[in-house]
Amino acid sequence: MDENKATATPVREAQGGASSSNMMWGGRFSTSPDAVMEAINASIDVDRRLAAQDIAGSRAHSDMLAACGIITAADRDAIHAGLAQVEREIADGTFAYSTALEDIHMNIEARLKEIVGAPAGRLHTARSRNDQVAVDFRLFVREACDRTAAQILKLQRALLAQAEAHADTVMPGFTHLQSAQPVTFGHHMLAYVNMLDRDRARFIDARARMNRCPLGAAALAGTSFPIDRHMTAKALGFDGPTRNSLDSVSARDFALEFLSAAAICAVNLSRLAEEIVIWMTPQFGFVKLSDRWTTGSSIMPQKKNPDAAELVRGKSGRVIGQLNTLLVLMKGLPLTYSKDMQEDKEALFDAADTIELCLEATAGMVADMTPVAEKMAAAAGAGFATATDLADWLVRVLGLPFRDAHHVTGRIVALAEAKGCDLAALALADLQGVEPRITADIFEVLTVESSVASRTSFGGTAPQNVRAEIAHWRDVLAREGV
Repeated sequence: MDENKATATPVREAQGGASSSNMMWGGRFSTSPDAVMEAINASIDVDRRLAAQDIAGSRAHSDMLAACGIITAADRDAIHAGLAQVEREIADGTFAYSTALEDIHMNIEARLKEIVGAPAGRLHTARSRNDQVAVDFRLFVREACDRTAAQILKLQRALLAQAEAHADTVMPGFTHLQSAQPVTFGHHMLAYVNMLDRDRARFIDARARMNRCPLGAAALAGTSFPIDRHMTAKALGFDGPTRNSLDSVSARDFALEFLSAAAICAVNLSRLAEEIVIWMTPQFGFVKLSDRWTTGSSIMPQKKNPDAAELVRGKSGRVIGQLNTLLVLMKGLPLTYSKDMQEDKEALFDAADTIELCLEATAGMVADMTPVAEKMAAAAGAGFATATDLADWLVRVLGLPFRDAHHVTGRIVALAEAKGCDLAALALADLQGVEPRITADIFEVLTVESSVASRTSFGGTAPQNVRAEIAHWRDVLAREGV
């Protein structure tokens, strides 16, 4: 029999029994737990995802204990060798997880004892499961921040590529989902580049705030052993140790901040997904997606459904819900640790998985998306979209107060509506019938192209602005080096 499999057997046999649980707890408990208590108490099905972080924390802790003379170098070396074997067993799928051992920390410690014996019992000197899970969880959330920020950057680049290809492509801009003023598709894509940059910044900021190491706070009060918390913090890539032992083991605001950033990002992705859904309807027809990102109907052969976009839109609710879950979980907890906090990880794991999947899908859709320029251009001129340009001309050329110009423009729009034509198709005599001082020069501002080109204020939609912004964002994203 394979040696790893053979040595894993005792842990597997402990599943459902009480002996291993009592062994870990020591002499305080003499009877086995009720099966229901064991089921509600165990978290191994969820927190097994923290195995890599738990092993990293144990390596750093044992190194520090040896450096401080609290355990011997021989014990440290045995612990490291045993942890390496545990790591291999987890990687190759031969590690046997036990619900009787409750969580990933006790599962690893029990297996370590089977492998190396007495030195395993010295590993837990000067630490508690309270600070152990706190450091494991921070390490996981820190990594999740890094992954999510990198995925946002990938999506920003996909949006930027679309903006660059369509800096001149006109489309209607909307308020209240009604045609408002013409913009360019490139400008629209850049709006999401900006939104997502704030999302990325939130994850980066959250990472910076959580980058303090709680290891060494022990159960809640610190320890009497002469430990070096700065050493373990440095070994695990933290900026330093947390400064209050009570806060160290009870804080979950780092998880809340990740979930908050994820929920805001999910909302932004949902907004883009909703636009893709709308744009793909035959009534709009602004964009096309390939078969890679759409599905058909089991009964209607003409259908091409934007299911990926709909699922991104739908999954935003899961991320928002997980933020609410942790907010409600934490709101009534006194300092320091309470068992309620065992429920924090499932919410965060699900949200992290969901936001990463949604970002990847959205980046794929954006890169795949083909704008239909002629459809967007036709819609850009509908609904009297250049009415504001007309009003601005009346102010700029004739000197009308804007409110008066607004009133005159409203009368001209009503006239065009009655005639069944757009503003540029009205005769000069029609316009002068409303305002006699209007000249033929007004027609220079009534086309969609002239309207878009005129919006040269900083942040405006003029193609020259869009190209300048593309250059700006190319520089910004290039500096990220991902």
